[in-house]
Amino acid sequence: MIGKNRYALLTVDTEALPRRAADDHVTRLMWGRHEKGQAGIAEMAAIGDEFGVKHVFFVDACGAYSRLDETREVMRWLDAAGQDVQLHTHPEYLPDAFWDEHGLARHPKHMNQYAEDSRAELVIKHFGTLLSECTGKPVLAHRGGSFRWNAGTIRALKVAGIQLSFNNSMSAVHVGQCVYSEPTNLPFLWSNGVIEVPTTEKRIKSKVGKKEWWARLTYPESSYFRVRPWWRKSLFDVFSGSPELSVFLLHSWSLLYWDEQRHATYRDDQRLEGYRKLLFRLTKDYDVITTTDFLDLHARGKIKTTHTVELARAELAAYK
Repeated sequence: MIGKNRYALLTVDTEALPRRAADDHVTRLMWGRHEKGQAGIAEMAAIGDEFGVKHVFFVDACGAYSRLDETREVMRWLDAAGQDVQLHTHPEYLPDAFWDEHGLARHPKHMNQYAEDSRAELVIKHFGTLLSECTGKPVLAHRGGSFRWNAGTIRALKVAGIQLSFNNSMSAVHVGQCVYSEPTNLPFLWSNGVIEVPTTEKRIKSKVGKKEWWARLTYPESSYFRVRPWWRKSLFDVFSGSPELSVFLLHSWSLLYWDEQRHATYRDDQRLEGYRKLLFRLTKDYDVITTTDFLDLHARGKIKTTHTVELARAELAAYK
């Protein structure tokens, strides 16, 4: 670490969900390969390498379950490229045959709706093992697809030996994708010992008569930013409260655009160049770290958890 005492993680949800492409989902949505050009995970990794930083790629094998060999290739490539490869899960896209094979009911599909820990344990252990077999490394971190999770998810992480949860999101609470989150951007500890690393968000003050909402720190630019173009200013001026730890949210398709069918497509290199400008500014103000770095910094007291939260707060039953 250079010693800026401000840290950032560039997290990339790497997924190939059925509705976001007409065909060749892994090729189009993870690799970003299209007829007119390419802007996907390889380009993100290459831009990061220009600035000496690595990304945390949360890879989902559920949404592209019929293309597991292609997803395994993505995992192996990212690991060989020195990227941080961690677990992402969209089990709502798993075929009924998967649940039948493992002797579990076909519903509920979404992880935030799981009432039994065994269901979450199956998903996390099964796909965590698949990931570890590709990288040869233990899984250190997990993020649920669309930030869908509950207390059973966090207990399943503990059972699987996964130390970090990247699931906390007030934005997800407000749209009903999870039952609870802490309104904080700083790491905290769940009562079972799992460390939570919240995605950086900002409360947006609502107009009279409207509910408040939360904007995530994302690329491309979200309403988190009030300055356009935001990469021209110091990130200290742009980030709310100049946080000591910032967690960016990207997707494997973040450098692409959406066509009339809401399918991802390559249009030009504008978002590639915008991302390069972001990393140029970011690396001047922040040390960009991986999950391994995070755990090391936490062990040395450089990154501290602020408080402990009882898992009972995130129990599904408490919000029925």
